Amino acid sequence: MLRVVADDKIPFLKGVLEPYAQVTYLPGSRMDRNSIKDADALIIRTRTKCNEELLAGTQVKFIATATIGFDHIDTVWCEQNSIKWTNAPGCNSSSVQQYVASALLKISGDSGFLLRDKTLGIVGVGNVGSKVLKVAEAFGMKVLLNDPPRARREGSDGFATFEQILAEADIITLHVPLNLEGDDKTYNMFSGEAFGRIRKGAWLINTSRGEVVSTEAFKEALAGEKIDGAVIDVWEREPEIDIPLMHMAFLATPHIAGYSADGKANGTAMAVRRLSDEFGLPLGEWYPSGIPDVPEPVFTIDCNGKDSEDIARRVVFHSYNIIEDDIRLRFDPSRFEKERENYPVRREFPYYTINLKGPGEEAGLLLEKLGFKVTY
Repeated sequence: MLRVVADDKIPFLKGVLEPYAQVTYLPGSRMDRNSIKDADALIIRTRTKCNEELLAGTQVKFIATATIGFDHIDTVWCEQNSIKWTNAPGCNSSSVQQYVASALLKISGDSGFLLRDKTLGIVGVGNVGSKVLKVAEAFGMKVLLNDPPRARREGSDGFATFEQILAEADIITLHVPLNLEGDDKTYNMFSGEAFGRIRKGAWLINTSRGEVVSTEAFKEALAGEKIDGAVIDVWEREPEIDIPLMHMAFLATPHIAGYSADGKANGTAMAVRRLSDEFGLPLGEWYPSGIPDVPEPVFTIDCNGKDSEDIARRVVFHSYNIIEDDIRLRFDPSRFEKERENYPVRREFPYYTINLKGPGEEAGLLLEKLGFKVTY
């Protein structure tokens, strides 16, 4: 019988594979060589480092990570040792889109400016960055796109250099994989040198990987007022985050930008389907049923006397108010992993129907571009 070891915090998974496999559930950080030595397949998250130390001498033939990122898998070693692996590209891209939209609206609301008057620099325009682009376009922002691999494949038209992003963007948001070396190295992409060239008064949002930004350079840039503020969801040396940096950040959250219930369901489904294909299980079309609901899926707002961006702020915060995650992390940073494991149910924009009262056509168009269903 097929033997699978799975992270016990992957949602919607328990009971799905059991008719076809012997499944053992373990905390991701506690998977070791002894506990997986007889497994044919692993289903993991980012906390399980799949490398020679873990895998050598085991029976593992296949690894599925229910995440977009896969820098926790030594892909070269796996391929050299005939271990197939897969990730879940784009599974939580709409969740990160929602997180960034909430962050942008919190920044603009507290700072007293309109997003349509600002330039957003998007570094990394893959599944996630492309969704963030739609947010920026919905708000009428000027957008600069930086993605060297895409620029090489598609031509440089429509793409900005990293130097342009630093010099011209009012807000920079990062959506790159963690590459430790090579032409597209992103490790410490934001170092003292980059912060030295950044436009004064800019903001930085990081939802990619903590190691993309040097912690020490980040603190120096904030302390020296080289940037106006930062939104940080990912951290070097997670879960042991840098507490002074957390206190300096405008918004600080525990690596949950992609943690919507919809995104989690997508990631689990992609892992199950790929494992099913690999081992001939009848689960090639499986998708979780019973994704939890949240209160007030229908939300009514009076548009009289309100700017469309103000209306959007209220609606986006109704679906996801980023400050709640910020408060929970600051209250007890030692609960970083517990906050991730016990994250409240969050649903994405298309789950909600927004009923607009009064003159709300402009706001309605904006909300529809973000993905909400709108009625009048």
